[in-house]
Amino acid sequence: MKVGIISDVHGDLDTLLTTLNRLSYEHQATHVLCAGDIVGRGPRENAVVEEIRRRSIISVRGNHDDYVTDINGENQQYLKELPIDWQGQISNRTIFMCHGKPGNNMWGMYRDHLSETYLSMVLSSLQADVLITGHTHVPLYMRVDEGVLVNPGSLYTFDSSRSTSGTYGVLDLITLRFDLYDARATQVQAIAMANFQKGA
Repeated sequence: MKVGIISDVHGDLDTLLTTLNRLSYEHQATHVLCAGDIVGRGPRENAVVEEIRRRSIISVRGNHDDYVTDINGENQQYLKELPIDWQGQISNRTIFMCHGKPGNNMWGMYRDHLSETYLSMVLSSLQADVLITGHTHVPLYMRVDEGVLVNPGSLYTFDSSRSTSGTYGVLDLITLRFDLYDARATQVQAIAMANFQKGA
């Protein structure tokens, strides 16, 4: 069973729609999870929120989702009611998802600041097999005996004051293999994980 993982959409409707179609039809993902920052910076914020809502995509609240003011009231209320953290089971795997760090959507988890011991402790305390984060705009995959940490990077592809990886991820819940894909490409195109992986 495969789960599609997106984060930091930032109002990029065209890239969101292309990615969701690829996840459904080419990756055969049974679920899609969104690690926050649905809005902020992008040109089609209302439409992006409505698409996330229409598809009932499980999402958490990013820091940009906390502060956006230029969307309609119904969409603003939806973002306000999103949880900071989400935990659930899919295919016998316990998944914990947050935007930045557990309990905090303002601070991210960066590869250079992580150790296997720390990740093992976090997964054990969360009683989770999978920890999904976003916020940094930098993909990340780290595996320990207790499970995995994944960050799909940022989905949006438009020019912005902050750099974007323009990526999304697919997690195999049986093997816990995580594959990264280029959201800018005109067809499905994998990206080597070597530069974004920590540990074995």
